[in-house]
Amino acid sequence: MPILLFEDAQVTQLYPVSIGKPAFRISCGGYRLIDLVADLGQPVDVRVRPHLRAVHEADCSAWTTSAAPAPRKPDAPILMVNARLVPSAAAIAALKDALVAGRFGVVYANEGASAGGPAASAQGGQDARPPAKNGVERGPSIALAVLPPATELPPIDAQPAEMVAHVAQLGLPRLDLDLPLLDYPHDIIRYHLTTLRGNLEYRLQCGNYREIADGVFAAAGATLGQHVVTDTRNGPIVLDENAAVGPYCYISGPAHLGTGARVIEHAAIKDGVSLGHTTKIGGEIEGSVIEPFTNKQHHGFLGHSYLGSWVNLGAGTCNSDLKNTYGQVNMEYWGQRVATGMQFVGTIVGDYAKTAINTGIFTGKTVGACSMVYGFVTTNVPSFVNYARSFGQVTEAPVDVMVATQARMFARRKVSQRPCDIQLLFDMYELTRHERQLAGEPLSL
Repeated sequence: MPILLFEDAQVTQLYPVSIGKPAFRISCGGYRLIDLVADLGQPVDVRVRPHLRAVHEADCSAWTTSAAPAPRKPDAPILMVNARLVPSAAAIAALKDALVAGRFGVVYANEGASAGGPAASAQGGQDARPPAKNGVERGPSIALAVLPPATELPPIDAQPAEMVAHVAQLGLPRLDLDLPLLDYPHDIIRYHLTTLRGNLEYRLQCGNYREIADGVFAAAGATLGQHVVTDTRNGPIVLDENAAVGPYCYISGPAHLGTGARVIEHAAIKDGVSLGHTTKIGGEIEGSVIEPFTNKQHHGFLGHSYLGSWVNLGAGTCNSDLKNTYGQVNMEYWGQRVATGMQFVGTIVGDYAKTAINTGIFTGKTVGACSMVYGFVTTNVPSFVNYARSFGQVTEAPVDVMVATQARMFARRKVSQRPCDIQLLFDMYELTRHERQLAGEPLSL
């Protein structure tokens, strides 16, 4: 059964996380949805936003976008999967069942639910989701659909709303499956913490790991340094190929270290941490997701947070993940408050962002893509700015500077800078222009 993986209109609610990557490449619970779907062994077509097509095709040439659709038999049903589907062992089991069950239908997610999920709904029953902004529509979303074989798919350049309308007009029955979607950036932290243990157990079933200590599993080339203390009472610790942990570290499970991830000496990795490949990590980290090629190698606390790719946190950078009142955290998106229903929420940092030494980030703040941050971060940070609000200055970061910075960063990791990488930065700059105009802070240009 061919699979169609699509982004819908609500994907922009995941900014700054989704500005530079398709939603199915967001890490959560130690997996990306793209990895789980690939494990199904079926031909895959994707529908991504136009500015991401070139980079996606360069990175995942086997997954067609603007090229000819993946071949399918005339009598083969089509499995549509929302790119915002939370990647989990439960989700992959549901997809496998859909492939073999032969039932046509639709799974709708988030009908009548608040943005914060069940916990937020308990706070008076109010719908915490803000009104539609910048073309983002409220209401139920299609999480999964099994379409009859003769169904004609929307064209490659169809708008997200057209994709959903196309399925809705088929009048398919509803399938009773619990398949949550990522609505807002803080949902990455929410579902990361609830799915990581099960996802790691699934990874161990599918992979080739050896147990090198009680509850600690290592792939080929992975190493633990001397005098490392591990605690696996709450879940396993999984080290992928060539991951390395330095001496005198503490790691409590569940935890996942991606291929080539490096944890330097005296680090503390606690209570649900997932590190992407080729990361370099130090200090204290708790309940967080760190995407590939990101550095947080110096002392400083990172808690219940998400760091995009190619981020660098300067020495002494810390964030708060708990309010002084011990109350539940509210986030601000599109200028409106959204209840998370969560007591612990740290910071959400977009791709290519950087912090200076001794930067302090307040609870529940977002840091935009390609931003440079200094001092205390007391408000959300737009993309492509030099943010030094505590010093009285917020200025725009020229995209040409970011292109040069990207080239230097790539060279350090022996990664080639491609024309599509450069164009993506220019596209990201234009797509986030409204953030700098509506940030509430005058730019000193």
